[in-house]
Amino acid sequence: MNLQTELILPCGVTLQNRIAKSAMSENMSPRHHGPTKAIIHAYQRWVDGGSGLLLTGNIMVDGKALGEPGNVIVEDKADFELLQQWAGIVKNTGAHLWPQINHPGRQAIGAINKEVVAPSAIMTNVKGMSKMFKQPRALKETEILDIIDRFGNTAAILKEAGFTGVQIHGAHGYLVSQFLSPLVNQRQDQWGGNLENRARFVLEVYKNIRAKVGDRFPIGIKINSADFQRGGFTEEESMEVVQLLGDNGMDLIEISGGTYERPAMMGAVQRKSTEEREVYFLDYVKKVRKLLRTPLMLTGGFRTVATMERAIAEGELDVVGIARPFTLHPDLPNRIFDGSLIQLNVPTPKTGIKMLDTSGFVDTMWHEIHIRRLGEGKNPKPTLSPYSVLGHNLSATLKKLVFGLPIFKGSNKRGF
Repeated sequence: MNLQTELILPCGVTLQNRIAKSAMSENMSPRHHGPTKAIIHAYQRWVDGGSGLLLTGNIMVDGKALGEPGNVIVEDKADFELLQQWAGIVKNTGAHLWPQINHPGRQAIGAINKEVVAPSAIMTNVKGMSKMFKQPRALKETEILDIIDRFGNTAAILKEAGFTGVQIHGAHGYLVSQFLSPLVNQRQDQWGGNLENRARFVLEVYKNIRAKVGDRFPIGIKINSADFQRGGFTEEESMEVVQLLGDNGMDLIEISGGTYERPAMMGAVQRKSTEEREVYFLDYVKKVRKLLRTPLMLTGGFRTVATMERAIAEGELDVVGIARPFTLHPDLPNRIFDGSLIQLNVPTPKTGIKMLDTSGFVDTMWHEIHIRRLGEGKNPKPTLSPYSVLGHNLSATLKKLVFGLPIFKGSNKRGF
């Protein structure tokens, strides 16, 4: 089976097979924003499931910038022992565990951030949910340089803890993605304007990380094929940036697309031709493959083993990324390899409230609950009601905000 073949990355490290658990938000960290035993237990289930690569959900590089109330933050060694325990679950297994490191920029919930920053002072506008977000302030150049350094520092801490690689989150409308978008980045200095300037931030982030972790430590990135917004980051620009990153030694490039404002990563804006082919963004990946040989990972829409096998066999991509099916099938790779699983049937929970259903928030929360169940030693529950999930998450968030989690987090502090 092609999915069981090894893959040697440019840095010389080997992935034991071609199936990766792509990043999903766990949103399970308590008030000190460190990892928890439950998060570690959930990942242990996935390690036992046979993946070649596991990517964590968002780990924030700055304690002043949270995407969600339950994000893990790594900006110092305050939670180093727990980080070591988390990283240690892949020791002697052959599997890789890479934290996904991120800064939310303007795409940060206003209630949990004292101040929101972005390349330019342009607000996030999610239909029906814009009040969740604050008006951002444009970053000063000294702050841009500080954030670049934070990415490198976080990666270095994670390497020291024992993680086997890192992934930069450069997609879905977060800060790296914001710098790339001419719609969001309207700066007139070296960080904005033409594509070379807009791509400077992501390239400097990569170089800073590489300088601190060395040439033999894998660095990946998740990047948009496009923002799917008029005036935003285009497919043509994306291909130029992907080629730039590949030329500079990126080890694995994961393709995705969209933002909170235009959630293509949820399958919301796919063309009919792509729907018929099952997989989101596959047409784009075929074009990119002609430009570079850097290993490519594609996440979004894979639901049959036959499609995964064909994509690897024909050289269209190197790693199949799967996300939400892992919440219902934690042993998914092993079941694919032994032939007991040939199709991934994953329900799409809907409330009937169009604003919530099209935004993807209910779907996201439904799968977060299943990650929590895995962390608690429970089995998946495909019949779980989206209404109970919505109520549970709203209640949990309110408790965090009112009873346990102060509205704003200070910088470089573990606790409040």
